[in-house]
Amino acid sequence: MGFETFLGNPVVVASLREMLARGAAPGSLLFTGPDGVGKRTLATMMAKALNCERLKDDFCGECARCVKSAEMIELSRADLEKRRDIKDAARRVEGLLYFDVQLIAPITRFILTDQIRLMRTVAYTRPFELPRRVFIIDQAQAIHWQAADLLLKVMEEPPSTTTLILVCPNPYELRPTIRSRCRRVAFAPVENAVIESLLEAEKRIPAAELKLASRVTEGSVAAAKGFDIATYQSRRKPWIDFLNGIATKDLHSMTTSDWKALFDSTKALSEYRSELEATLRIGYGLLNDMLWILEGLPCEGVVNLDLTPRLKVWAAELTIEGIERLKNGLDNTYRLQTRNVNQQLGWDALATELI
Repeated sequence: MGFETFLGNPVVVASLREMLARGAAPGSLLFTGPDGVGKRTLATMMAKALNCERLKDDFCGECARCVKSAEMIELSRADLEKRRDIKDAARRVEGLLYFDVQLIAPITRFILTDQIRLMRTVAYTRPFELPRRVFIIDQAQAIHWQAADLLLKVMEEPPSTTTLILVCPNPYELRPTIRSRCRRVAFAPVENAVIESLLEAEKRIPAAELKLASRVTEGSVAAAKGFDIATYQSRRKPWIDFLNGIATKDLHSMTTSDWKALFDSTKALSEYRSELEATLRIGYGLLNDMLWILEGLPCEGVVNLDLTPRLKVWAAELTIEGIERLKNGLDNTYRLQTRNVNQQLGWDALATELI
């Protein structure tokens, strides 16, 4: 029930357990790393471990303190959801109350000044029910700039009975003065083998597709749990047609049906503006696979393993120059997404230029 249930990042888990065993948990921890690897999950586990009655370097999940910690986290999560639905800005922080173990996250686009002000006030009081207060500040990069000074004051004079755990994918979005007062815990993408085992246990994805699915989700447990292989393959199909059109033909050999197939693929790529980021992510992944192959590196780094023969053909035809031009085209498409631009015309122009 303890840390052994956490998926991936064994070095991180071992370092936290060693810290707990020595009774050397600092006043502020900063959990950084890619989205979906379990930073917030491990922060909640750490909160239980800091209060567990039975274990020193782990948590049992069954003692009164572990149960109480879990209840407090769920209550604070539910309170955040309720407050996000309040339209009146003045009422969003009315009656704000913090437990001994508290999840703090953005109510609007930001973590508001009132949220951090109350945290600061409560941090210097003795815990009500548990031996230690733990404040988990999720998406710490969203702390309002006016609230950052209040947070910094708590970190400069850390209360003896309070631990802060900041969760932030990119630590450099935080002020240097905040980063410098935290013990940084850096998470890595979860190993492909762990993701593959998770997907295999869920039995949602055919065995033949497990390796592809584990690589596409890029070490994210959250992405793996919500991954739909059929959706991914349907989104990837226009890319296959597009790359076939620009990499295996030259301008003089293009027939009417070739042009139609190419422009059908550009239409499919631009059909759903709301899905542009997901579409581009697949495109960037295919470009990365081609670069990997051109460099002659082992296939372990190729994401779209099932397309390896085609990737080799596309890479040889496009060369580094063509891949770079295509990458610049994708960058430009991303930059133009907020403007009222006809995306298909952009794709058509890019395809014609590359041919």
